Amino acid sequence: MEIIYIFCEAQQLRIPFFGYDQHLYHFFIAHGGKWNKIRNEFILDGKLNAEKLYGYKPGVPLVLIKDQSAVPLKVLGFFGRSWENIAIEYQPTEECPVPVSSTIPMPDQFPRHWDIKLEQELRSRKYSTNTIRLYIYYNHLICNTLRKIPEDITTDDIKQFLAVIEKNRDYSAATLNLAISALKFFYKRVIQKDILREQRRPRRDKRLPIVLSKDEVKALFMTEKNFKHRLLLMMVYASGLRVGEVVKLKRQDIDLSRKLLNIRSGKGRKDRYTIVSDTVINALTDYYTRYKIQNWLFNGANPNKHLVTRSAQRIFDEAIKRAKIQKNATIHSLRHSFATHLLEGGTDIRYIQELLGHSSIRTTERYTHVAKRRTLSITSPLDTIDQNDEDSYISQN
Repeated sequence: MEIIYIFCEAQQLRIPFFGYDQHLYHFFIAHGGKWNKIRNEFILDGKLNAEKLYGYKPGVPLVLIKDQSAVPLKVLGFFGRSWENIAIEYQPTEECPVPVSSTIPMPDQFPRHWDIKLEQELRSRKYSTNTIRLYIYYNHLICNTLRKIPEDITTDDIKQFLAVIEKNRDYSAATLNLAISALKFFYKRVIQKDILREQRRPRRDKRLPIVLSKDEVKALFMTEKNFKHRLLLMMVYASGLRVGEVVKLKRQDIDLSRKLLNIRSGKGRKDRYTIVSDTVINALTDYYTRYKIQNWLFNGANPNKHLVTRSAQRIFDEAIKRAKIQKNATIHSLRHSFATHLLEGGTDIRYIQELLGHSSIRTTERYTHVAKRRTLSITSPLDTIDQNDEDSYISQN
């Protein structure tokens, strides 16, 4: 993020956060910020002085705005200086003694009333929390990228926006399709302006999943010394879980006697059962006692809330670095590895589909492209070209 806008409201400071920056994200968390994933913004206690916030050195300029005014009242941190007055004439106020005039635009071109209506339409159709968050995000993003309010967006603007984010952010076809779905829902269902009728969807990238070998998986677990973190990674691999599923596990979701794990409201709001390994069961028995687990299996800093997915991904990233594995893997690669290793072991693909919770067998079939099919035993023709010759050309000088 190049500029941080701070909205000075009666009881709180509100900071829209549209471009993810790991340093800034953790900066605001460390200074009492509460993340609102629906509106993509941080909320800070209104008693916190914005000038004091800059004293903590966020590393980027700050613009302070009172309520919904389009006029910034203070600009902080430009040109390496502290509060920068850029107006010749001003009227002091109690909240902000140095208001300034500026051509700096409002950071959010997506009005609050459309925000509310979009969320209402999504919730009335029982969309998942994650889908609601993403649909709101992409509708904010197009307005803020093009600096236009929703009513002014045209068909050509949509194409321009998709081209910009594909070029500048290197978005995949799947991400572009998600953005199109978000925009289409808002303009057709909410604003009732069907400007995406002729918008073609990009063809999906046919990428093979990144799979770790069993030796790499073992090395990953051995390098993780934290019992809780190691158990989390083991459960993702042992049961083929998505990261959003493993962090939301509760003690009552695991049936130790039947060796089953109940995934509640997984992707597509579907429940399913998957397997639990004996190794995990033995570890859980110790884990329950050691950490006095009653509700969430993996709680966050707040014991009443589960671990967030970013923390789980960070646990994996640190473990894979320690294991010196060079593959461009994510924590989801453990789920891919679960499916691939089952397929290599002879498990029926229909059963794997059920364990993974795939709606279509085609989704599961992609693992056949990365699995070592022992039954085929295919030999390269190069290895048979000299079988009948006494001397191989390789040994010739």
